Amino acid sequence: MQTRRLTASLAVGLVALAGVAGCRTSPNVAAYVGDGRVTVAELEAAVDARLADPDLAAATEGREDEFTRLVLTRLVQAEIYAVAAEEYDVAAADDDVRALLDELIGDQDPEALYAQAAAQGVARADIFETVRQQLVRQRIAVAEGLAEGLTEEALRAEYEAARSGLEQVRLGYVTVPDQATADAALAALQADPAGYPALAAQYPGGTTLPELQPRAAEEVPAVLAEQVDAAAPNTGFTTTVPEIPGVLVVFVGEPAIPSFEEVRPQLEDTAEAEADDAAQQLVADVRAGLDVTVNPRFGVIEEGAIVPADGGVVDILEGTAGAVRQD
Repeated sequence: MQTRRLTASLAVGLVALAGVAGCRTSPNVAAYVGDGRVTVAELEAAVDARLADPDLAAATEGREDEFTRLVLTRLVQAEIYAVAAEEYDVAAADDDVRALLDELIGDQDPEALYAQAAAQGVARADIFETVRQQLVRQRIAVAEGLAEGLTEEALRAEYEAARSGLEQVRLGYVTVPDQATADAALAALQADPAGYPALAAQYPGGTTLPELQPRAAEEVPAVLAEQVDAAAPNTGFTTTVPEIPGVLVVFVGEPAIPSFEEVRPQLEDTAEAEADDAAQQLVADVRAGLDVTVNPRFGVIEEGAIVPADGGVVDILEGTAGAVRQD
């Protein structure tokens, strides 16, 4: 299973954390995740490493406590995914994550993407972990038979099922000087549709299409849409359009249906999304079976994120031995 967009990867929200009140309250532990834990030292090191990026530090200035809770939320999620990977006997090695990350970035400028993410409070380490989690879901989906929609046979079957709805109109239009020329041109095209390119070459310009082009219904210019929809194949009409000098000769050719290879990327995207949704549910089931407990010093779990505890503002940036302050 593969995907093409880093933005799609980063768009996946944090897995909701299922927390229950517990008695595990060591002051040196920021959060317990089942039998695992995120220590305060690990959290502080993770925060410091991220804030070493000047862009990220500037983006989070004045919101350091909020950012610390966000980092803790992400570290807890990483622990949940580690448990899920173990439960489903899958792995996502660093080299595999880098390969997927490179694929997702594609020909985009990596540094520009990282800078944009930093300005939104997302560190390189968080991007890397997000892609690791995507890879874990992909491999869980494969292991559990949830990726069958990505097989060649399944993709072709989906194409055949959707084929009739993929039909596009083959549209051309040529701007000619006057109505008499337009009438003659339209008659010539209806007698010999193959002559369209030669006609278009006589009247080049911004409102002339050099070839008939496949267009989905929503891609047909609004001022032409109604007449294009009513036109039979290999017929056309003439019309004038405000602010366009001359007369448009509009021609509708034989309908076009995109080939399997042309629509394959969209079919794969849909199948990947369905498999990912199913894998996310399996990860959520793993999470639901874990006792996730957050040190009250750092907040409480609400709607999938760690937020300040009710009743006061907790200063979570003091040292481990520092007193918890509530105002």
